[in-house]
Amino acid sequence: MDWKSLYNMQRKLDLYIENQHNLEKGEKIEEKVLALLVEVGELANETRCFKFWSMKRASEKSVILEEYVDGVHFLLSIGLDLGYTYTSTSIDAFDSQTAAFLNVYDTVHILRMEKGEEAYREAFHAYLQLGLTLGITEWELVEAYKRKNAINYERQDQGY
Repeated sequence: MDWKSLYNMQRKLDLYIENQHNLEKGEKIEEKVLALLVEVGELANETRCFKFWSMKRASEKSVILEEYVDGVHFLLSIGLDLGYTYTSTSIDAFDSQTAAFLNVYDTVHILRMEKGEEAYREAFHAYLQLGLTLGITEWELVEAYKRKNAINYERQDQGY
């Protein structure tokens, strides 16, 4: 997958947000990491994969996809702040959604502590593994990202 176009879209959105809120570039990495982890938790809630005590089914795929791309926005933004980009590599799905979620939490925690290029790529890779485990295709990811990117601009214009 060519991530360049998504990084460019994210760069423009980040600049727009920075201008709207009078922020310096890279000023909010810790907040973005926390936001990413919150989004991962919201996504897990929609999949319900860990709720062994409940009979309620997972949300519709469209809801799961929208939650998933929220995390993609933050991963791209963190990479831009740190000066790193992700390059596609071979990705295998996990056998367990729960294991995939825990792997994302682990790798994002390491990224937060180290802020290194390898840690960034590992976190991004883990997030893509999660997406694959959830049945999200590359095409679905890109299209959902574009839709959510437009919504994020609208929200900024409305004082979100």
